[in-house]
Amino acid sequence: MKAKKQILVTSALPYANGPIHLGHLVEYIQTDIWVRYQRSIGQDVIYICSDDAHGTPIMLKAKELGISPEELILETKKQHEKDFKEFFVDFDHYSSTNSEKNKELCENIFNKLNAAGHISKKEISQFYDNEEKIFLPDRYIKGTCPKCKAPDQYGDSCESCGATYSPTDLIDPKSILSNTQPETKKTDHYFFNLKSFKDYLVEWTRNHKLQDSIKNKLNEWLNDNLNNWDITRDAPYFGFKIPNESDKYFYVWMDAPIGYISAFEEFTKQNKKFKDIWINENVGEIYHFIGKDIAYFHALFWPSILYGSGYRTPTNIFCHGFLTIDGKKMSKSRGTFIKASDYLKFFDPEYLRYYFASKLNDGIEDIDLNLKDLSHKINSDLVGKVINLASRCSTFIEKNSNLYLSDKLENEEKYNDFIKSINDISLFYKNRKYSNAISQIMLLADKANKYINEKKPWSLNDSNEIQAISTQGINYFRTIVILLSPVLPELLKKSENFLNEKNLVWNDYKKPLLQKKIKKFSQLKKRILDEDIENFKNELNAPKTLENEKVKKMKDEINYEEFSKVDLRVGEIIKAEEVEGADKLLKLDVDIGELGKKEIFAGIKKFYNPDSLIGLKAIIVVNLKPKTMKFGTSSGMALAADSDGKIIIINADKSIINGSKVK
Repeated sequence: MKAKKQILVTSALPYANGPIHLGHLVEYIQTDIWVRYQRSIGQDVIYICSDDAHGTPIMLKAKELGISPEELILETKKQHEKDFKEFFVDFDHYSSTNSEKNKELCENIFNKLNAAGHISKKEISQFYDNEEKIFLPDRYIKGTCPKCKAPDQYGDSCESCGATYSPTDLIDPKSILSNTQPETKKTDHYFFNLKSFKDYLVEWTRNHKLQDSIKNKLNEWLNDNLNNWDITRDAPYFGFKIPNESDKYFYVWMDAPIGYISAFEEFTKQNKKFKDIWINENVGEIYHFIGKDIAYFHALFWPSILYGSGYRTPTNIFCHGFLTIDGKKMSKSRGTFIKASDYLKFFDPEYLRYYFASKLNDGIEDIDLNLKDLSHKINSDLVGKVINLASRCSTFIEKNSNLYLSDKLENEEKYNDFIKSINDISLFYKNRKYSNAISQIMLLADKANKYINEKKPWSLNDSNEIQAISTQGINYFRTIVILLSPVLPELLKKSENFLNEKNLVWNDYKKPLLQKKIKKFSQLKKRILDEDIENFKNELNAPKTLENEKVKKMKDEINYEEFSKVDLRVGEIIKAEEVEGADKLLKLDVDIGELGKKEIFAGIKKFYNPDSLIGLKAIIVVNLKPKTMKFGTSSGMALAADSDGKIIIINADKSIINGSKVK
């Protein structure tokens, strides 16, 4: 008997500033299928992931929403985990890169690299937005391409001609945050000395069984001059500070992959499994599933960082292509940007798992989602061939033998012939050739239905013969469901209930189910109707009016009793000042008349000069529970309104006396 392997599996970390969409799910479904297959054949597997929770986009998104980055990433993580669960993506542990363990590891790895001479520091010039007071990442700068002169191109590459360049090479550059021309500003940054790892990377690439197309691309990059990698970002930035620095942060791509290790260590704190797998290659195997667009980071930077800081490198990296919808890139304007939650309003999540499996192989080609094709595959393959087989056979079993299976198969030789191709199917799963596995399984479904059609149990009178034929048909169905179980875990559970079994695994097909009572058949899967697709398309293409957008942003409705608890008073702002270390807060001292004075922190720094607020009569919520912040305690709230993106404090009539109640 083969010894169990210890296998650690990761998927790339979803970014924490937006929802999971179907393009994301290609990767997580691909990985989950592989993990479920490995577990089904008896391997010991841990599957971990995290939200990628740092960076400028998250900081700016939180600012736009008027919440802290921590609040944003917490809510996003909850939604991500909900979406994954609903698509049966089963992580052993799901973390966030904004964790104490990840912070500790980032600092530790940085210090090791620095001590080994793999980190250098130099002065660079970067674009700076004077209005927003921020150094601009490449994707936050647009201008005219210096090569082909195409307008409206990003600061790192041209989508028109494919050229790559420095943001400072752009013609007429503009900040996408303020639409102003950025200035060039000098700053000191830390760099990871990637150049010195070239010989190691050449050897690493040669010794790992990477996909041919990825290996070719890596060789191409390695033949060019590798550049040292800038791992620093300047304040303001949401991330981890670099040790011994006050306003320098680790670039998100530095701390994100370290999240693989920190999530694993969080998990093993309770489970003690695979101890030292990130240090010792003999402990087990590590596999990363990623999109082809991030191969550069995972196959060049990541192995170098691991090797340079004393960690082992992954056993292999598996890349996949992108998802297109009806042959086109996902696009909000075309109605082809499909969130996981939108899909779930209309379709069974396992239908997408099956469809992706029928398209995925071990290459990096893009796969296309066509809703008519989805409908055909589900209705023809799953419902028409597999589930219909169970429905037909269970009807004969129920009528002729009170749901009891016979004590032997009608034709054991035929069954043995039926299961001959299962070793091939197993290899297809192992090598991520899911489309080949699905094709072979559907050939078995055809063979099973052909057997029933040839035997014609509906035309026979001998109840024992009918029972034996139907029992063989039920076992064909059972085998097919076991083979589909990595793709369709919920169908397996429902089928186990129907067959009166528990915890079926891969090799259970070797022992047919005999001489046992099964349950009455009930619907396992529904057909996809044309109207389902129409309704789905209508939902995606529905115009998003301004009114709809406002409704979406509105908080939950409250009743009059709840609102009556709010005590509103007029207060005069007698002092206003900036809060050191806070990007958006002003500290207000407000005189509420007989209620005394209150100290309030308000997120209005961007919109008001503190001096302009002195003497303003504002409407204050005076009975809020005090909120302790790192800058002090806020004891109320000044009412303000959003007007075309600007926050305006509501100004009460100057004739109203301080402390007057507002009704």
